[in-house]
Amino acid sequence: MSSCVVSSVIFGFLGPSGAGKTTTINILTGQLVQDSGQAFILGKDAKAISADDLLNIGFMSDTVGFYEKMSLYKNLEFFARFHNISTEVLDDLLKALDLYQDKDKKAENLSTGMKQRLFLIRAILHTSKILFLDEPTSGLDPTLSQKVHDILFDLKEKGVTIFLTTHDMNEATKICDNIALLYQGNIIEYGAPQSIIDKYSDENKVVIRFQNGKEITVPKEEVANYLGQYVVSIHTMESSLESIFVRLTGKAFKNE
Repeated sequence: MSSCVVSSVIFGFLGPSGAGKTTTINILTGQLVQDSGQAFILGKDAKAISADDLLNIGFMSDTVGFYEKMSLYKNLEFFARFHNISTEVLDDLLKALDLYQDKDKKAENLSTGMKQRLFLIRAILHTSKILFLDEPTSGLDPTLSQKVHDILFDLKEKGVTIFLTTHDMNEATKICDNIALLYQGNIIEYGAPQSIIDKYSDENKVVIRFQNGKEITVPKEEVANYLGQYVVSIHTMESSLESIFVRLTGKAFKNE
């Protein structure tokens, strides 16, 4: 695969489970060494990144451990002190992600969504040049997902480059500046989400929706044949990232 991520953007690495998303992050962060090819981060070979370089990298993954017998707050306070981060900053992040009221719960008793937010806060506590987020909104409801998105937009405005993996095509369309569609270890499409959608959209077909809820797709020249019926809406047919993935691979986009 070949791709380039410029600074101060939100880059989405999209693909089903097993496509190679997490492996790529592990290579870029020096946790794995690739069998072939080259990987660069912060202007140098990923195999040569130092401890000082790692201070400029934030990393979120649900495979990174935490202290189960300690409270949520004590877990994060430990990392905050390590990076000389004030408790005020920590408190603000907890409040922003609706965790402050649960800060005294033991980590082992946290729900999946709470653990997900714990991992995210730990990743963004210190100031990073690049932030790797592995499925940052997995297990979160739409309201909490939006709060995560707001934090990511704020970090982007501050100059942080965000590299996130997701299988949620709608999320990627909404928040990413650029994306790469990954399938079996290969990048099959790359670019701005809307540009990719426009590239594969069929402007010669129209979707007609009737009062009974039925929808049909017809060529533009046949639309007049249906205007005398109970039509609710008519709009041009637009592709989605998921339908594009199916079109390019012949496989349904699944995350198993």
